[in-house]
Amino acid sequence: MTMHIITDSASDIPAGTHDKLTILPLSIAFGTAIYQDGVDLSVERFYDLLIEGDHLPTTGQVNPFAYSQAIEQARATGADEIVIITLSSKLSGTHESACIAAHEAGGTSAGIYVLDSKQATIGEGILVEYALRLRDAGMTAPELVGELEAARGRICTLGLLDTLEFLRRGGRVPAAAAALGELLSIKPVIGVRDGEVVMLGRARGSKNGRNLLNREITTAGGVDFSMPLCLGYSGQSDHLLQKYIDDSAMLWEQALRREELPIVQVGATIGTHTGPGAIALACFTLG
Repeated sequence: MTMHIITDSASDIPAGTHDKLTILPLSIAFGTAIYQDGVDLSVERFYDLLIEGDHLPTTGQVNPFAYSQAIEQARATGADEIVIITLSSKLSGTHESACIAAHEAGGTSAGIYVLDSKQATIGEGILVEYALRLRDAGMTAPELVGELEAARGRICTLGLLDTLEFLRRGGRVPAAAAALGELLSIKPVIGVRDGEVVMLGRARGSKNGRNLLNREITTAGGVDFSMPLCLGYSGQSDHLLQKYIDDSAMLWEQALRREELPIVQVGATIGTHTGPGAIALACFTLG
């Protein structure tokens, strides 16, 4: 059996990662200008437009037709089984689009399976990475989906924001509270819980924010280094992420060398709300 995996650009997986992986782009609209994430809008250009503008862009789901095309293309290349892993259904209609396309193509009886990652950005990405690992180990699609369903609850996805400005623009934080937060150097820590992005805490200053991030990892049970993990940063520079890696060496040094840590640039789906300067961690926990 030959298996192909399909996901969406919200996973922030760099293009060309695997020849049996298709990444479908979400759309990003800046006013009347609409782009395809990662196709005609690079991550670098996205942050340029985000910083230059006064209003937040909007993201659009992958539509059923795009999934139908991807399914047909996978079949044309010899895929007997297709597994589609989507951005959390609580954050986007992308999952529903995948379900529609899969049903029209014959569903599970035709070897097509759809899984809600219940994650976003690099949290979704490491679930896809695990799926690729299981595929290469020879699992069938039903076995693989069952394993992913069991494992996704162990994913811990955390982020530390450098600014409240973009939460203010999106109406998630009142203007007065954002202004006071900037004055006091308040750094929010966010996470993904049950498929939704939630506020986990606020710290005064970046150092306290990084400490809070590490406490959340410890509370979740610690990092399972036998599983995929990923670090991410938003904006043009990874300076703040590198500072976090320096300060948190105890988390990695017994398992991975610094140069082995997987690092990606967080894209538009989450970057729209965090703005530049955010750092993120996604891992499977031991707990």
